[in-house]
Amino acid sequence: MAKTIFITGASSGLGKATARLFQSKGWNIIATMRNPENETELSRLGNILMLPLDVTDSEQIKATVKKAISLHDIDVVFNNAGYGLMGALEGLTDEKIVRQINTNLLGVLRITQAFIPYFREKKSGLFISTTSIGGFMGFPLHSVYHATKFALEGWSESMSFELSKFGIGIKTIAPGGILTDFAGRSLDFNKQAEYSNIENKLLSVVDIMMKSASTAEQIAEVVYDAATDNKDQIRYLAGVDANMMYERRLEIGKESFRKEIGQQFL
Repeated sequence: MAKTIFITGASSGLGKATARLFQSKGWNIIATMRNPENETELSRLGNILMLPLDVTDSEQIKATVKKAISLHDIDVVFNNAGYGLMGALEGLTDEKIVRQINTNLLGVLRITQAFIPYFREKKSGLFISTTSIGGFMGFPLHSVYHATKFALEGWSESMSFELSKFGIGIKTIAPGGILTDFAGRSLDFNKQAEYSNIENKLLSVVDIMMKSASTAEQIAEVVYDAATDNKDQIRYLAGVDANMMYERRLEIGKESFRKEIGQQFL
């Protein structure tokens, strides 16, 4: 019997690449996004059901999860919806801070919470969340984004203990750069004159770093491995760049690595 994956943020980038990959492997896909009526590519593929979901809307989360469960026997929930907020904290409006936390963090918590009773009753299931190499280390002008990704890493580790007794798994996928529209449509860059020097330096360093970025399809392969390897493992670093940065940090230590990053950007 074909397995089923529920994906958030499936309209572009990693979410869409994951939907395509799992569909090609014979899975049923529940692809959720804010405006499924605008999606033309996934709608042409078989075994893909598209449902509306704004992960900042707690009532819609409950309704969409309830509908999904009524239509399919779900095996994996991939919490992938998110975007990057970039800019000095000083200049961020409260609205932008709240939107980032609502989308990247609270959306994941609420969707997971909505699925737990279902997985607990069937004594199986797996949650996978897209975090980031930015859930392990910090870069300039991304403080609120890092707050959400660090939070997801710690939350997932803690959740592993309360879920494992019911046969439920939880994992994180931590990519480095992905060659998608994350730097365009999925990036909210809040510029501020007092920080223009560091903003310009950051953009030039990001341009260089993106030369070693992975494709969304390469990261989707890591998601598929995590979903099917049956390993008791929480964290999956994804991409050559993420692995290199993480190994460098282990090699020279956290504080030396932080200073090295500072020299690059400042």
